[in-house]
Amino acid sequence: MTAPPLPVLRLKPKADARRIRHGHPWAWADDLVLDRRSRAVPTGALAVLEDADRQALGIGVASVGARIGLRILDRDPAAVIDTEWLRARIARAASLRATLYDTPFYRLIHAEGDGLPGLIVDQFGDVLVIQPNAVWLEDRLSDLVALLHEVTGCRTLIKNGTARARALEDLPDDHAVLVGTAPEAPIAVPMNGAIYLADVMGGQKTGLFYDQRPNHAFAASLAGGARVLDVFAHVGGFGLAALAAGAASALAVDASQPALDLAKRGAQAMGCAARFDTRQGDAFAAMEALDQDGTRFDLVVVDPPAFAPSKPALDKGLRAYERAARLATALVADGGVLILCSCSHAADLGKFRSACLRGIGRAGREPRLLHTGFAGPDHPVHPSLSETGYLKSLAFRLP
Repeated sequence: MTAPPLPVLRLKPKADARRIRHGHPWAWADDLVLDRRSRAVPTGALAVLEDADRQALGIGVASVGARIGLRILDRDPAAVIDTEWLRARIARAASLRATLYDTPFYRLIHAEGDGLPGLIVDQFGDVLVIQPNAVWLEDRLSDLVALLHEVTGCRTLIKNGTARARALEDLPDDHAVLVGTAPEAPIAVPMNGAIYLADVMGGQKTGLFYDQRPNHAFAASLAGGARVLDVFAHVGGFGLAALAAGAASALAVDASQPALDLAKRGAQAMGCAARFDTRQGDAFAAMEALDQDGTRFDLVVVDPPAFAPSKPALDKGLRAYERAARLATALVADGGVLILCSCSHAADLGKFRSACLRGIGRAGREPRLLHTGFAGPDHPVHPSLSETGYLKSLAFRLP
C-alpha cells in the first residue's frame, strides 16, 4: 500500500523563505499559515514545508504550538524518514567521531549539528547516555535505541530525559536504563592526560561535559608550575587537566559536593591528590573570600552554567558574566592568565567578550586577549544555527 501523503505546512507570503533555502533548519511558528488544518498537525508528526508559492522546501517534524513550528530533517521533500534514514544519520555521526578520536569518549550525536534535531548522545566507552528532547524522538525511541546499539556496539544505553527542552514539548522527566545494566560506579574518562569520573546515573546532564576538551587543553598548556583556580569546576574540568600538565596546585570550587567528590577521586586516580584541593559553596562568595584572604593564582578559570539561557535572560546574564570577570580578575597574579567561559547561546561572542572586558576593567586591569576557544569537533556547529555554537572561551593575560 502507498503511504498517505504527509501534511503540508506553508510559509506566509511575507515570511523569508530564503533563510530556509540558504540552510536554516527551523521555521518559526509565527511564519507559518496556521489555519484549522495546520493546527491539527500533531506535535512530532512529519510534515512537508512549502513556501508561499507552494514550492517544497523540505520535510521535517512539526510543533506548531511552540515557537519553532517545524524543524527540517531533510531538504529532499520526497525523503523517507524511516529506520534506514535514521541508521544513515547515526552511522555518519559515529564515523566522524571515530576519525576524530582514538578512544570512544565523546559526544556521539549533537542534535542539529548532526542532522538529528533534539537528540543528544554522549559515549562513555561501552555506555551511551541519550537525551531524546523532542516528541519525534520519543515516538521512535525503540528504533533509535536498537540502531545506536547496532552501530556502536555499546552494551549499556541509558536514557536521561531530564533536560529543560523536553518540557517545551510536554515530555515528562524520565531516567532509565534501556539496554544492559547501570554502571556500578562512576566511569573513568581519560581526556587531555587527566582522568575524570562521570556519574552517568546521577550527575549533571549526561555526567560529563565533553565540549570543553580543547579549552582544557589550551589551559593545560599554560599550567606548568602554576597555581590554578578552577571556579564552577564540576568534576574537575580545568583543574585536573592543569594538574596533568604539571600545575603546582589546583583549587576546585563548585556548589555541588558530589561533583567535587568525583573531582577528588579523579585527582587520586591521577596520583595528584596532594596537589589538589576543593571548596564547596557559592562561586561568587568563594571568590570574594579568596580575595579577602589575599590569595592569588597564576591561572584562574571561570566556567559557569548558562547565565543567559534565553534572550529574556540576556541582560541579567551579561551582568553575571561581568561580575564573575571582576571578581576573578582580582585573584590573578601579575602576569597571570584569566580564562572566562560561557555556554549561553543567547550571549553571542561579541556580547560575552564585552561583558568580560567591562568586568576586568572595573577590577582595574588592562588585559590582552590570548586565545578564543569554542567547543570541540564532536560538537559540530550547524553554520546557520547559532544555538549549536553556544560555547565560548576567552583567555586574557593580565599584566
